[in-house]
Amino acid sequence: MSGHSKWANIKHRKGLKDKRRGKLFTRILKELMMATRNGGPDPDGNPRLRLAIQNAKGANIPKDTITRNIEKASGIGGESYVEPTYEGYAPSGIAVFVECATDNLNRTVQDVRMVFNKYGGNLGTNGSLSFIFDRMGVFEINQGNLNEDDFTMEMIDANAHEVVLDEGVFTVYVPFESFGEMQRKLESLGIEAVSASIQSIPKERSTLDLEAAKKVMKLIEMLEDLDDVQQVYHNLEMTEELANEL
Repeated sequence: MSGHSKWANIKHRKGLKDKRRGKLFTRILKELMMATRNGGPDPDGNPRLRLAIQNAKGANIPKDTITRNIEKASGIGGESYVEPTYEGYAPSGIAVFVECATDNLNRTVQDVRMVFNKYGGNLGTNGSLSFIFDRMGVFEINQGNLNEDDFTMEMIDANAHEVVLDEGVFTVYVPFESFGEMQRKLESLGIEAVSASIQSIPKERSTLDLEAAKKVMKLIEMLEDLDDVQQVYHNLEMTEELANEL
């Protein structure tokens, strides 16, 4: 199960996006606030907040910044977010799934539709891409002193679908319904993930020539730049040639 994953190129896309460190911090802090407002400020009784704090620490966000945003979200007033999703197609029929967090639905849908229209895509109806993507839990864990074979077997025991070791980091893929089971398994082993999230993973990817792929990635980039967008998923194969060009 270790080695090359059919989903591994998601890491290339994530790496490109995470270079925009300021935007990454904004997204993580927004998730902290949404988790607090929806489930309360106590991470022991709020699994979503516990996960958001873990991801904030993994991104090296200062502890006082984390605390300040939790306290802000716990107070009366302030932003109240909803979390819409949008589905559509980029040029060449590449499927695109967009997750947002917004305090103004009209603004968000207008912005998302504008990007699809301007860059050659088409915004579709929700549910239209359900046959293309799987909802998966994705955990990233530093290898440290962990033995690859022993760790992989422990993860399989917690219903891991695939375990990939790359450059000293394990990436563990688990079915959506087993996300909590995997969290408990890691806690029982005394292992803290660098990041943990629910992601939309394509069942298959499409390969395009370089020029066509660049047009798709331009649409993806513009969606990711929208303030209300949290994550963008797609089924374009991230070839080495495309990654180098970007």
